[in-house]
Amino acid sequence: MKKFLITLLFAPIMAFASGGNVHLDKWPGSVSDKAALQNGAKLFVNYCLNCHGASYMRYKTLTELGLTEQQVRDNLMFTSDKIGGLMAVAARSDEQKLWFGATPPDLTIVARARGEAGNAGAGADWLYTYLRSFYRDPNRPTGWNNVVFENVGMPNPLWQLQGQQVRDHESHKLEMAVPGQLSPAEFDKAVSDLVGFMVWMGEPQQEFRRTLGWFVLAFLALLFVVSYALKKEYWKDIH
Repeated sequence: MKKFLITLLFAPIMAFASGGNVHLDKWPGSVSDKAALQNGAKLFVNYCLNCHGASYMRYKTLTELGLTEQQVRDNLMFTSDKIGGLMAVAARSDEQKLWFGATPPDLTIVARARGEAGNAGAGADWLYTYLRSFYRDPNRPTGWNNVVFENVGMPNPLWQLQGQQVRDHESHKLEMAVPGQLSPAEFDKAVSDLVGFMVWMGEPQQEFRRTLGWFVLAFLALLFVVSYALKKEYWKDIH
């Protein structure tokens, strides 16, 4: 029963993250880059929060990225008037179900869920490849498809930045048909920042946890040296 409830809880995220055996590009970003995470947060609230919520994240937590509360209010708060409010989705769930056939999943922990769930690669790599793999498909209701997630119900949310790609039927490679506002290199950097924010959002304290872990290991190593020296001094007359 417990396993069934866990599966039911994560079913929407797993559906979003499903895909075939495709090559995944390595995510080039890092959760240590505060400037990149700030840009990723801006992209998230502008291009993702209209449909996907981050309902386990509060706006106030964004101050841990080096932003002031006023900067968060002025630039990132679109779905709440309180700094302590949750980053809830802007659209109603009944409207989303009508538009897309299903309610888009919450993205708070999607990077962690994808990384822990399958054999197709880490969550960050999957998201980084997925968001850059949309192409025009007139046979789909939204007019979009995705190499990583075939027949996805979501249209390309970043098409204005990326442009419009098409898929060659013979080589199955993606080609740029209509350029976007950003160059390919600039777009890849923007997607990297966005993925970085989603990775950070799944565990905002991960950098602190890693740093604390190194301090603990260093303390244990020092304690071992002191303990060993004490043991030798205590037993020197016996041995």
